[in-house]
Amino acid sequence: MSVFLTLVQKEWVEAWRDKKWIWLPIVISLLAISQPISQYYMPQILDMAGNLPEGTVIEIPVPSGGEILAGTLGQLGIMGTAIFILSVMGSIAHERNSGALSLVMARPVQALQYIASKWVAHAIILLFSFTLGYSLSYYYTNLLFEQVEIKAFLGSLVIYSVWVLFVLTVTLLVGVLLKNVGGIAGVSVIVLAILSLGDSLFPKYMKWSPSNAQSKASDYLLTGIWEDSLTLMITSSLLILVGLFIVTILSFKRYERY
Repeated sequence: MSVFLTLVQKEWVEAWRDKKWIWLPIVISLLAISQPISQYYMPQILDMAGNLPEGTVIEIPVPSGGEILAGTLGQLGIMGTAIFILSVMGSIAHERNSGALSLVMARPVQALQYIASKWVAHAIILLFSFTLGYSLSYYYTNLLFEQVEIKAFLGSLVIYSVWVLFVLTVTLLVGVLLKNVGGIAGVSVIVLAILSLGDSLFPKYMKWSPSNAQSKASDYLLTGIWEDSLTLMITSSLLILVGLFIVTILSFKRYERY
């Protein structure tokens, strides 16, 4: 356990040196709060765009608080996923290419301890960034629009966190299989995009997919109903995460000899 905690601490120190503890929460927060703020000032934005006849009155239906937060999750679904991948993709590759991996594995460090430390350290950083950004969006939604029940907010946060952890796990697995950082990012994006496309093309057969987390979180925000399909998605996603984690460890074990 002491080796594992030391490795986790090492990851956090490196994340601080890389300013990941600073830029990632800031970027995710700015991305998240842009949704309620832009929706609130949309009439003024359209008016300032110009080229409108004099006397034109812009009336935009006021969205509900749940719709605003669902829009925030939609923002994070594309840009946020890409940012999460970028923050994780070099975690193993940089150490491998610099030779630091050989030094680490030359010590009494097991593959499980190494991969688990990477996963736990980055999971905390990503979930902290997501929770902070989503909480700020929740605050501005309540301030500028209407009050959203805390139960709906917390439920959607937990549901969408499944997707965040899935993105992390897939990126770590690809990072073990590939050495090139650009290749890691590209393959991770392609895998996640194919999974999301499968949800769109075959929704009846993809209810188990982790990529449904965004839509399920949005549905829960709007309805407040915990459906059976939501339980299926979370359960299957957790099993998939465990399976991918095991595959990542098995794939990494060939580097233990270093």
